[in-house]
Amino acid sequence: MKNSMDMKSIEDIIRNNKDFFEDAEPSTGHLERFNRKLEKRFQVNTIKRSIVPYLLKAAVVTLLITLSSLWTWDHFIRTGSSRMTLGQVSPQYKEVENYYVHQVNLMEGEIVNVDLKNNPAQKTMLMKEMKSMDSTYVSLQKELKTNPNDERIINAMIEHYQTKLEVMSYIVNQLKTIRNDNQNKKENEKVKL
Repeated sequence: MKNSMDMKSIEDIIRNNKDFFEDAEPSTGHLERFNRKLEKRFQVNTIKRSIVPYLLKAAVVTLLITLSSLWTWDHFIRTGSSRMTLGQVSPQYKEVENYYVHQVNLMEGEIVNVDLKNNPAQKTMLMKEMKSMDSTYVSLQKELKTNPNDERIINAMIEHYQTKLEVMSYIVNQLKTIRNDNQNKKENEKVKL
């Protein structure tokens, strides 16, 4: 209600002084000053964006695509490779290999999902061990390439998968135990407080 009364009084003042408002012109330079103020206001409000983050994202995507393409070419497309997989020996071994590869991928997913932020050294050591196991398998693949019908090499490759799965399963169980112990400690500390 007060606002409507104020508005009426302002309107009355304008009506009573109509001649004053119609005769007065803005001072010289008013439009230039007004334009400068507008330009300053719009310059402050505009956000300057850098192209660098977008270029970095593009570079990372390009790198990932390149690396995955190289890996695919090396493992599936390249002919005359120095390595041979179980799947190339026979269809039965291909099924065995697919099973173990699937199981290893599941275990790797579980290892990645377990939080190792508190101990990056453990994660580094774990990744080194995994690479070491993979390098052993690569050497078995090379031996299989030179001796494709050698049952000892085929059995060693299958045993490698079994051992890798056992080790990965043990690691996952240990990491889950550590995570659960940490959660129990935190809950006990909350209860004590």
